[in-house]
Amino acid sequence: MMTPPVVIEPDEFWAEVLSGEPARVRKAVEQLPPAARAGVRAHLHAMAEDAGWSAGQRRRAQAALEAIEVTQRD
Repeated sequence: MMTPPVVIEPDEFWAEVLSGEPARVRKAVEQLPPAARAGVRAHLHAMAEDAGWSAGQRRRAQAALEAIEVTQRD
């Protein structure tokens, strides 16, 4: 029997994704269906590349992308 995913609030989800801790990033993103994961990756790419975000936000978005990409390669 499959365990249902844990539902967290959007603010909590993004706090996990932008935590800077790869294990927390992966755990949060892995709870999403594939289409939603793609949307999160697209948003993180925009955050990492768009000058409209602070340098800290861009760094954390890039770190989240790197954590997610490790999982994608497995």
